[in-house]
Amino acid sequence: MQSEQEFLDLLYGRLAELRSGAEAAVRGALPQEVSTFQARLERDVLVAEQAGLLAAFDSGENGLCFGRLAFRDGQDHHIGRIGIRRDDAERTPLVIDWRAEVARPFYLATGHTPMGLRRRRHITTEGRRVTALHDEILDLADSERTGHEGSDADAVLLASLDAARTGRMHDIVQTIQAEQDRIIRAPHHGVLVVEGGPGTGKTVVALHRAAYLLYAHREQLARRAVLIVGPNPAFLGYIAEVLPSLGETGVLLASPAELFPGVTATGTDTARAAEVKGGAAMADALAAYVRDRQTLPDPVIVVDHEDGELRLDADMVGEARRRARDTGLPHNLARPHFAFHVIDALTAQLAERIGADPFGGPNLLGPDDLAQLGKAVAVSRDVHGVIEELWPSLTAQQLVADFLAEPVHLPEAEAETIRRADGAWTPGDVPLLDEAAELLGEDDSAAQAAAESERQERIAYAQGVLDLSYGSRTQEFEDRDDEDSEVLAAHDLVDAELLADRHEEADHRSAAERAAADRTWAFGHIIVDEAQELSAMMWRLLMRRCPTRSMTLVGDPAQTAEPGGCGSWEAVLAPYVDDRWQHVRLGVNYRTPTEIMEVAAAVPRAGDASFEPPRSIRSTGVLPWAQRAEDLPEAVAEAVAREAREDGRLAVIASRSRHEALLPALPDASAGSSPDLTSPVVLIDPRQAKGLEFDTVIVVEPEELGPSDLYVALTRATQRLGVVHARALPEALGALSTVDASSGR
Repeated sequence: MQSEQEFLDLLYGRLAELRSGAEAAVRGALPQEVSTFQARLERDVLVAEQAGLLAAFDSGENGLCFGRLAFRDGQDHHIGRIGIRRDDAERTPLVIDWRAEVARPFYLATGHTPMGLRRRRHITTEGRRVTALHDEILDLADSERTGHEGSDADAVLLASLDAARTGRMHDIVQTIQAEQDRIIRAPHHGVLVVEGGPGTGKTVVALHRAAYLLYAHREQLARRAVLIVGPNPAFLGYIAEVLPSLGETGVLLASPAELFPGVTATGTDTARAAEVKGGAAMADALAAYVRDRQTLPDPVIVVDHEDGELRLDADMVGEARRRARDTGLPHNLARPHFAFHVIDALTAQLAERIGADPFGGPNLLGPDDLAQLGKAVAVSRDVHGVIEELWPSLTAQQLVADFLAEPVHLPEAEAETIRRADGAWTPGDVPLLDEAAELLGEDDSAAQAAAESERQERIAYAQGVLDLSYGSRTQEFEDRDDEDSEVLAAHDLVDAELLADRHEEADHRSAAERAAADRTWAFGHIIVDEAQELSAMMWRLLMRRCPTRSMTLVGDPAQTAEPGGCGSWEAVLAPYVDDRWQHVRLGVNYRTPTEIMEVAAAVPRAGDASFEPPRSIRSTGVLPWAQRAEDLPEAVAEAVAREAREDGRLAVIASRSRHEALLPALPDASAGSSPDLTSPVVLIDPRQAKGLEFDTVIVVEPEELGPSDLYVALTRATQRLGVVHARALPEALGALSTVDASSGR
C-alpha cells in the first residue's frame, strides 16, 4: 500500500503543476481579438480541453487514479480519470486516461481472456489517501503475492453498489463492466439505442459514452458540442457532476421544456392535451395554419395612392402567392418575394393608367419612369400595410399562441382539448414552437443590414484613426534624419478593415453556451435519456438539432408513462433513419436488490405474463413491506422516521395530488419541481423519480399510480422499500409482507 501512496503523492504534485498550466492556457485561449473563423474553432477546441482538465483536477481529490495494470511483458500502467504525463523530455505517462485503448484490459480482461495481463489492481482512495487495494490475479503462473489478492473479482463493484447514495449520480469509471464498455466505445456515427430495465446503468453508461466520444473526437465535438436531454430538472441536477468529474465540459444539459431558446415552459398540460400536442398530426395542422395566414382579398382591396386608387383582386394576389410559395422558402423568407410580385403588379397597374396613350398606342412611359413609379409604390405605407395584411411577418410564439386560441385543422374533440387563450407555455408547446419557427423561418436581412452598417461605421472610424496617425507620423518623419525614415507606422501594419474587426466585441462563450441560445445549432452528438417518453413532435425537434443523426438513445419501453410517448424504437426511428440503427440491451440490474425486484416485476407481469426483468446481482436480505393506515400523512411521517439513515437518502414517492397533504407531515423534506436531491428526505412524484436512485423508498398509495409509474417508483431503492396505503393494494403487490405500525415491523 505504501508504494501506491507514494505514487499518489507524486501524482498530486504533478497535478498542481498542470492546474497552473491549464489555467494559464484558458486565459491565453480567450484573446480579445479573434479575427478568423478558423481561429475561433481552434480556440473552442483549446478551451474545451483545458476547461475539461480543470474540471477533472477539481474532482481529482476523489479517485484521480483508481487502477493499475501489470502486463506479462513487464509493463505497468496506472489508470485514472484523465491522462497525466511527467514533465520530462519523453513526456512519460504517469496515468493513462481510462478512455485510451491501452486501458481497455482494465474493464475487459478475464482469467479466460487476460489480454496480456498478469494482474489487475483496484485502488480505492479517500481524498489523497489510499484506503484499500484489491488485486485480481489473471495469470496463474504469477507467483508474486502482495497480500491484497482477493478471490471475489466483484468485490470493488459490490462495495460501490452498497455505498450510501449522496443525491448525486457518481461516475462508474472504476467499475465499468464489459457489456457497458462495449457500448461506451461504440462507433460515433449513427443511432445507437441502449435499452435496459431499472438499475441497469443505462444512463451512466450513456454519460460515459459522451465522455469517450469527446475524448476520441475532440476537435469535431468541441466545436459542435454534445446535447444531453433528460426528462426533468431534478434529473439533470442529479447527473450534472458526472461529466465534469471525467474532465468534460463541452456538453449542454437540457430538459425537453428547455429546448426552445427564449422560452421557459413552466405551465402544465392535461395528459390528453400533451398527447394531442405530441402527435405527428400537429405538424400538418401547423403547416396548414401557416398557409391560412397567406390570404387573398375578398373580393378586392383598394389601396390609396397619390395618383389614384389601386386595386388588388384575388387573381393578382393569388399569382403573387403562387410564385412566393414556389420558391420553397419558409413563410417569412418567402414574404419578400410575395411583396415584390404585389408591388410589381401595382406598379404595372399604375403605369397603365398614367402612361396610357389616348389614341391607343404603346405606353408612353420609359424604363426610368417605370422604375420611379416602382420606387414610389414600394415605399408606400398603405402598400406595406396591405402586404402585412395578406402575408404577415410572424414569430413562432405569435403563431402558436394564435393557433392554440383557435386550433384549426384538427378534429373538434382534439381542438377542444388543447384550446387555450392565454397562460404559460407548457413542455408540450416547445416542439410546436420549434415546428412553427421552422415553417416561418427568420428573415434576418434587416439585422444583417444593420450589422453591416455598424461595421462600416467602425471601419470609417478606424480609417480616421489611421489617417490621424499617418499625419502625425509624417511630420515626425520629416523632422528625422534619412536613416530613421524606415520606421513603420500603424498604417503600414494594419488596414482600417482589420483594425475594425479586431475591435469587434469577441464572443467568449463556449460552444455549449452558444448552442443553448441558437435554435438552429447542429450538435455533434445527442444523448436522450428516457427516450421512450418523447412524443413524435419532440423527435422532429431533436432530429433537426442533429442532421448527422449521431445519437445515443437510452430508455426502456416497459417504463413508458407519457400518453404521447412513441413506445417503440421502430416508431421513433423509422421516419428518420429507416432501419439503419443499432440496438443493444443491458440485462444486469446493479441497483435493485433481488428482494425488491421480485416485488416490482409483478407489476408489469400483471399485464404481460412473459415480462422478464433485468437480473439483479445482489441481495440484501431485507424484504419490502406494506403498511395500511387510516391517516396517510401521519403513517408516512412515522415510516420516514423509522427508515431514515444518517448516511443515506430517502424518497417518498406519491402522486402529485398527494403532495400538498403530505408536506406538513414532512417538514424537513425537499419537494417541488426541482427538489434538492442531496437532502436526506425528498418528496417527489413518479415522473420526477425517473432515472434517480435512493437508499430507501416509501411509495404512498400505489393504487393511484398507473402501472408504468408504479414500476418506476418501486425500482428506485438500492436497499429498502416500503409501501404506505389507505386503499386496497393493487393485486400485483399482494405478496408484500405487512408491517405492524405499533411495533415498526
